[in-house]
Amino acid sequence: MGSRELAEPLSPGEATQSGARPADRHGLLKHSREFLDFFWDIAKPEQETRLAATEKLLEYLRGRPKGSEMKYALKRLITGLGVARETARPCYSLALAQLLQSFEDLPLCSILQQIQEKYDLREVKKTMLRPALFANLFGVLALFQSGRLVKDQEALMKSVKLLQALAQYQNHLQEQPGKALLDVLSEVSVATLQEILPEVLKADLNAILSSPEQLELFLLAQQKVPSKLKKLVGSVNLFSDENVPRLVNVLKMAAASVKKDRKLPAIALDLLRLALKEDKFPRFWKEVVEQGLLKMQFWPASYLCFRLLGAALPLLTKEQLQLVLRGDVIRHYGEHVCTAKLPKQFKFAPEMEDYVGTFLEGCPDDPERQLAVLVAFSSVTNQGLPVAPTFWRVVRFLSPPALRGYVAWLQDMFLQPDLDSLVDFSTNNQKKAQDASLHVPERAVFRLRKWIIFRLVSIVDSLHLEMEEALTAQVARFCLFHAFFVTKKPTSQIPETKQPFSFPLESQAREAASSAFFSLLQTLSTQLKQATDQTRGGQPWTYHLVQFADLLLNHSHNVTTVTPFSAQQRQAWDRMLQTLKELEAHSSEARAAAFQHLLLLVGIHLLKSPAESCDLLGDIQTCIRKSLGEKPRRSRTKAIDPQEPPWVEVLVEILLALLAQPSHLMRQVARSVFGHICSQLTPRALQLILDVLNPETSEDEDHVVVTDDSDERRLKGAEVKSEDGEDNRGSESEEESEGEESEEEERDGDVDQGFREQLMTVLQAGKALGGEDSEDEEELGDEAMMALDQSLASLFAEQKLRVQARRDEKNKLQKEKALRRDFQIRVLDLVEVLVTKQPENALVLELLEPLLSIIRRSLRSSSSKQEQDFLHKTARIFTHHLCRARRYCHDLGERAEALHAQVERLVQQAGRQPDSATALYHFNASLYLLRVLKGSTAEGCVRETREKQKAGTDPSPVPTGPQAASCLDLNLVTRVYSSALSSFLTKRNSPLTVPMFLSLFSRHPVLCKRLLPILVQHVTGPVRPRHQACLLLQKALSLREVRSCFEDPEWKQLMGQVLAKVTENLRVLGEAQTKAEHQQALSSLELLSALFRTCKQEKLTLDLTVLLGVLQGQQQSLQQGAHSTGSSRLHDLYWQAMKTLGVQRPKLEKKGAKEVPSATQSPISKKRKKKGFLPETKKRKKRKSEDGTLAEDGTPAATGGSQPPSTGRKKRNRTKAKVPAQANGTPATKSPAPGTPTLSPSTAAKSPKLQKKSQKPSQVNGAPRPPVEPAGQKQPQKALPEKGVVGKSPLSAPARRKARLSLVSRSPSLLQSGAKKKKAQLRKAGKP
Repeated sequence: MGSRELAEPLSPGEATQSGARPADRHGLLKHSREFLDFFWDIAKPEQETRLAATEKLLEYLRGRPKGSEMKYALKRLITGLGVARETARPCYSLALAQLLQSFEDLPLCSILQQIQEKYDLREVKKTMLRPALFANLFGVLALFQSGRLVKDQEALMKSVKLLQALAQYQNHLQEQPGKALLDVLSEVSVATLQEILPEVLKADLNAILSSPEQLELFLLAQQKVPSKLKKLVGSVNLFSDENVPRLVNVLKMAAASVKKDRKLPAIALDLLRLALKEDKFPRFWKEVVEQGLLKMQFWPASYLCFRLLGAALPLLTKEQLQLVLRGDVIRHYGEHVCTAKLPKQFKFAPEMEDYVGTFLEGCPDDPERQLAVLVAFSSVTNQGLPVAPTFWRVVRFLSPPALRGYVAWLQDMFLQPDLDSLVDFSTNNQKKAQDASLHVPERAVFRLRKWIIFRLVSIVDSLHLEMEEALTAQVARFCLFHAFFVTKKPTSQIPETKQPFSFPLESQAREAASSAFFSLLQTLSTQLKQATDQTRGGQPWTYHLVQFADLLLNHSHNVTTVTPFSAQQRQAWDRMLQTLKELEAHSSEARAAAFQHLLLLVGIHLLKSPAESCDLLGDIQTCIRKSLGEKPRRSRTKAIDPQEPPWVEVLVEILLALLAQPSHLMRQVARSVFGHICSQLTPRALQLILDVLNPETSEDEDHVVVTDDSDERRLKGAEVKSEDGEDNRGSESEEESEGEESEEEERDGDVDQGFREQLMTVLQAGKALGGEDSEDEEELGDEAMMALDQSLASLFAEQKLRVQARRDEKNKLQKEKALRRDFQIRVLDLVEVLVTKQPENALVLELLEPLLSIIRRSLRSSSSKQEQDFLHKTARIFTHHLCRARRYCHDLGERAEALHAQVERLVQQAGRQPDSATALYHFNASLYLLRVLKGSTAEGCVRETREKQKAGTDPSPVPTGPQAASCLDLNLVTRVYSSALSSFLTKRNSPLTVPMFLSLFSRHPVLCKRLLPILVQHVTGPVRPRHQACLLLQKALSLREVRSCFEDPEWKQLMGQVLAKVTENLRVLGEAQTKAEHQQALSSLELLSALFRTCKQEKLTLDLTVLLGVLQGQQQSLQQGAHSTGSSRLHDLYWQAMKTLGVQRPKLEKKGAKEVPSATQSPISKKRKKKGFLPETKKRKKRKSEDGTLAEDGTPAATGGSQPPSTGRKKRNRTKAKVPAQANGTPATKSPAPGTPTLSPSTAAKSPKLQKKSQKPSQVNGAPRPPVEPAGQKQPQKALPEKGVVGKSPLSAPARRKARLSLVSRSPSLLQSGAKKKKAQLRKAGKP
């Protein structure tokens, strides 16, 4: 703000005004502060702040158009054009433009002259040349943006000349002056341009084609004043053979100039329009773009070609589009898309997508051009694979006719691929590859068909809500037919049979079509949820596809399945259709829709894997009939099993089998069906799920997860759409890479002792391994060496095979483990559905320990990402959906006793865990069971308790009130948690924590009431239990839920007990030698502060006399350790407690200061002014005593370290009552109470190190106070009556009665004085 005030004298014009009007000058200065703030805000980076400041400045100047503020504003804005901050220059330029636009009476020539005088390029220093150049440039831009420059001929000519002069400084300004000149000339009238054109445009064609700015001026003149241009330059053909290379160079310079901006230069688009106007577009595109810019191998030039291609789409006809979209530019674009894969590489594909989307959105009435562009971009292929993504969002802009044409083109290319119509290319690495199989047409056809089938699915996925129903059905039928059926003989009843293949459809393409079809099913199932009325007849899409498949199966002479059906499988299909008709009678039930979806989905899977789905269909139909209340049909071949499992268990097994498949759709269907049957779940059905999740049994049971080779091949063959297959492939690749890195280590580790013995045997047999007499033996011959080499080669070959076999076995086990873990993650979906939809089901209670077992095991061995996902999902279900559920089981029946045992077991397990993270889950589980037991209203629990009472086995009283209808055995759980609390307080490395018990106290305050005596007992125990107990008590006493469980007398008694324990702890305050003891003192004082707050809130009255004496008695020992580490917090808590008791903290005297000021110097002048205190000039002067100088606090200054203070009483300066004073923590009194012990004047003097000064507000103003006893000397005690007194007290009995505190007023009745009133009176008297 100081800089702003210094700028105020810069405001001109005050001296020129009448000097006889000081009021005007004062008014100008009054407004100057606000006025100057506008210019500070204009330069700020925030746009809103700049605009608001500019608007306020203009509004301010409109009220003073003729004043000096206008001159200063112009001067300040012109100065701002050349400031050093580059971001502030455009802000001042814009503000100046708006100022000139608002005040049209300001002459532009004058403003331009001021700018040129301020920043004269001929006189400016070299260091200030760059700011001066930008100041001139932004000044001209401000004149132009005001909109007045094109109307002022004189200012326009001067601005043009200035811009031409600035164009010479290309090192600083680059092409900015040329662009500004072009912008200015594009706005002037034709007459003005004819007059200015000879000044700005050179008549030489070589000069015109030397820079983009000159060429752009030429094109502007050719557009607006062609006749004048022809007179000046003559007839010019820019696209002649002579000028084409020059145009290429100009465009290359333009591309380099916009390299950082990443935009299309205006000159390129102007040349394109000129070529279209002169009907020379083919020549321009072929020679300038493709054979000129594209051949330069310069990426900015290539990007210019790409941008020119995208920008030209709306300007071209259908024939011109064919020329552009089948040339070298789009092929080069395809190569860029394939090679720009690294994260830091620039990718042009998103920008091209914007160009294509803008074109398609801009021509909705021209479906032919839309179709031509989309087909062209889909035809750019890399060895048959299109570079456009399968999920390309631009299709949402297609009109319905264009969309139908595009789908038809995709289907035709799938059936009869026309490789010659594609713009195909190969990258450099592909060209270098010597593998001939990469260049065969069959591979290109497969890559193209695979892309097309997923492209069709993605179109339905992105447009299924807006897409025509007939077109959706056409795509779905196409995918279904070519995934599972083969045409034998065409028929008119099935249009799909009339479409022959030019290349045979290989099995890999059918697998891709099958995977794409099930992705399409998932999309259509989502559509069913969002817009059911769009499906025909209200039936789901899956139902219509099953009807279509049935039609194909009935035409067995024309169509056959890829995997032929057996008679049993065909019967299963027919029974499925019959069951669907039966389900239509129960269509009003929600579960019928879920069963129908499951049946349809498994029925379609019958086309994919008939052998596996056939048995599932029969079991599902049986379960559906039983669930709907029908009797199952008796099988002719099988007798009825009297021990047949319930249908729910069978259906759960079916859902588990479906979850084993890598299909997201199966996963959704299983969740949906289980949500409808979980209300009828049996314990055995739940156990089937838990057996899969149980880590101890699932790894030993091979029937839980199918992990044979066929399943692995099915997982590997799945398409990228399956996220689970993607995870498996990612894990396989990671394992392979890790195997390659550790290959040497594994090879060394796989050398066992048997191989060593075999190697020794071979070497000894070949006499290559000599003994002690080996030096005397002859060397081996050639034949022996060859035989030895063959033996060693065969031995190492066998060892290599054994190593590879062990490695393969290890990889297989790892894959099986990954599949098993992935299956368990899927099965957790069923658990989540159960606890979410049936939280009141008693079976939910059976999930606690299995989930805890999973969490406990995963926390110990969660290394891989899959294990982490498994742990996180289990913990989320356990914590959020189970323990924190709002609803829970209220009808326990006969489970109450088992749940009490489970609570005890969980609490004991929590205390035995190795870490607190695992213990927290067990403790929360016990709290959840407590909640269930407390909220259960089973009458059997109370009846059982009363029976025990009558039998005499249970001595606990029968609960009454709210506990009477509860199953919670309060005595039992109190014993359990008491043991846990004692273990927590006494065990050194207990996994239990304070937040666990605080959660218990807040949720179950009745238990807290019973556990508080244990905490109170441990307050005075050893160091660690004391700290934990104080911390728990401090938090528990502040809980409202705990307070509501106590009556007022009980609560007061508890407060007294805690206070007595804390007082006993504080007797050793200040004697801490270790960190633990120091922490113990801190926790005691924190608990004391919490007690004071609670008493104040509850308006309780307690006897604090003993506590006050203890705290005062420990003051000296506390001061001796004042400089120890961590003592600051201890002192703060101590004096906070003393302040509550009415004792103020004394002010510390600076070490080494003179204790006695001289008689001739004022004590105020000798004392340095302290920051934050009342200045000495505001204080009332103190009277000096006749016999000596008083200290600042009113006490006689000590003359020596061992000299006792004066024993005489001071005379009162006023007739008012004696003002209470405090020193060294001694409480003041209103009046000498009878029986109050007086302070002895003959006590030993305090040492200078421990001497403190204490000031009350009354003492600062010079009020006298009585002499003070040193803190180091104990007060003499008088004999006190024993009645009602426990121990000795420093005060008499009447004083103790007055010392019973009422913490509502925050000060004790005995110790409180009239200091506040006295302070207020003295302040009033001291005011002038």
